[in-house]
Amino acid sequence: MSARNLDFLMQLWHASLVHHGDFAPFKDHRDLYRTIDATPIGGVLWESFNITYNGPELESNNTPAWMNQSFEIYFRDPRLLFVEMLGNPSFANDFDYMPYREFNANGTRRYQHFMSGNWAWKQAVCDL
Repeated sequence: MSARNLDFLMQLWHASLVHHGDFAPFKDHRDLYRTIDATPIGGVLWESFNITYNGPELESNNTPAWMNQSFEIYFRDPRLLFVEMLGNPSFANDFDYMPYREFNANGTRRYQHFMSGNWAWKQAVCDL
């Protein structure tokens, strides 16, 4: 989500809470980013890579600027973060590590979080 959209979201969140005498948890995108960066996650380092569009070029002169730009993507390895979470004693009694499938009365699958997803289910029921 863009910084501008995060700021708008925080304004909406604040507006929904102000009549209760409460505030949104973050003032703006900078406050959110500072909180994320200050969250202890052990030794999982930031990584980055550059990405550019390499699909077909448009024949018109109205090529969007993003098609000719390079973007730097920053991330932390989700698998390593997951290992850190599993090793965190704060989650000892609050983390449900069992994959599951849930269906409503009509038989439609309900996805709630990671452990209700297809990947977690397939990992648990796959043949070795």
